[in-house]
Amino acid sequence: MTTTDTGLPPAVSAVDGERIVTPPPVEPPKRRRFSRRAGGLTPYALLVPASLVLAAIVGWPLIQLLITSMQEFGRAQVFGAPPTWVWFENYVDVLTDPTFYEVLGRSLVFAAVCVVSTMVLGTLMALLLQRLPKGFRLLLSIGMLLAWAMPPLSATIVWGWMFDTDYGIINSVLVNGFGLEEFRQHSWLIDPLSFFLVAGIIIVWGAVPFVAFTLYAGLTQVPEEVLEAAQLDGAGAFKRFRLITFPYLKPIFLITTILQIIWDLKVFTQIFALQDIGGIRALTNTLGVYIYQVSIAGGDFGTGGAIAVITAIILMTVSLYYVRQTIKEEEL
Repeated sequence: MTTTDTGLPPAVSAVDGERIVTPPPVEPPKRRRFSRRAGGLTPYALLVPASLVLAAIVGWPLIQLLITSMQEFGRAQVFGAPPTWVWFENYVDVLTDPTFYEVLGRSLVFAAVCVVSTMVLGTLMALLLQRLPKGFRLLLSIGMLLAWAMPPLSATIVWGWMFDTDYGIINSVLVNGFGLEEFRQHSWLIDPLSFFLVAGIIIVWGAVPFVAFTLYAGLTQVPEEVLEAAQLDGAGAFKRFRLITFPYLKPIFLITTILQIIWDLKVFTQIFALQDIGGIRALTNTLGVYIYQVSIAGGDFGTGGAIAVITAIILMTVSLYYVRQTIKEEEL
């Protein structure tokens, strides 16, 4: 077999007098590069006003908080005395104080119980909303909206009346309805455990509607035909929820759980109001109330600022995880 140079283009060759067209070489696929979004700099320019407002409202106070946390700033400085720079001494004092770790541990446990309770009850309420007839669903939705819209301070005062030692309806029902004489004039707020039980009820009661409505909106997007097929195959209600519904709602579960963690870690109003009603502050402080006690009530704004910065770092860590998971879900 001989090859003759016929002067044909490189892609064409002649073999034994026959013309054979050789396909051009295939280039390897190029890696996809992220191109600039359509619109050029317009989207970034539209973000400038909101960014400036956010920097003024949040950024500047954070800078002031950082500065205060590195100073000896007490009541004398409030009335004009110049503060003294101590740099990281306030942070060392906080991180070596056993009381701070006691409050931090108490806050983490309390937040964990509230988050788990809120997510479980919110999920059950969302499933109930999906199955109720239209009239009952509307009635339940109005009730949850009223609970959600009630200010935390007002809700705490109402629940405080219900758990009142002398005139509370809870003690009355337990004594007169169930015959539990040990609850006659029982003080729910003196004991730290029952104090956090009452506080947890108030917080969960106000947070469940948000979770329920969010998950209910997600439940409407789960394909009915998939659930019906699983039911025909013999899958029970719990199995259908675990294998079909939960995977569809996993991003929503993740977002609502992280938001509940952030909110419950920095809870202030309910704890502070219950302490005024009858709780023991030293045994029931959480991070938000502890910062207030150290800085505002105690007059040590430097140490209080250091505690606030540490709390902000904890919340920012949770927030960064939330942002990262959100970006991952958008890329899928």
